[in-house]
Amino acid sequence: MGRISEDTRARNEEAIRAAMDRLLRGDLPPGGKCDIRTLASEAGVPRTAFYAKKHRDGTARPGPYQHLAEEFERRLTALRNAGTVPDPRAAQIERLKEANAVLKSRLDQRDAQLEALKDFKRRALSQIAAQHLEIERLREQAAAVGNVHRLPSGRAGTAPYGSRT
Repeated sequence: MGRISEDTRARNEEAIRAAMDRLLRGDLPPGGKCDIRTLASEAGVPRTAFYAKKHRDGTARPGPYQHLAEEFERRLTALRNAGTVPDPRAAQIERLKEANAVLKSRLDQRDAQLEALKDFKRRALSQIAAQHLEIERLREQAAAVGNVHRLPSGRAGTAPYGSRT
């Protein structure tokens, strides 16, 4: 590719800066992100112009718009550090990650509660079984002695023996 004129370079830089301002404001095209690829596409310049090149002897030289790519990255980093995320999808991803962490924490708490309730249920059933065995043993013991009499069951709606209504 041949060299571009200073006039074309100036127009391209102006287009890149305008696209950079739009992207950093959050005005993203459909399917675009706040990145160099979208910046190049919006400005109408090749993406490779933002990266370093190599001479034939292997030495590095800056790309024609590499300084603008670095400025874009600096401004994007500054916005992110300030708590502003120009890419709504990136903000949504961050919100979803936070919500996911909260939900995982709640799930862990619920799992711990379930385990505690299962343990309580096991102990309660064990105590009920032990009490039932004790009641049966006492009934058998009372029946074997023969001097214990069962009271007749009360009729529905009447007070227990010895109480007044």
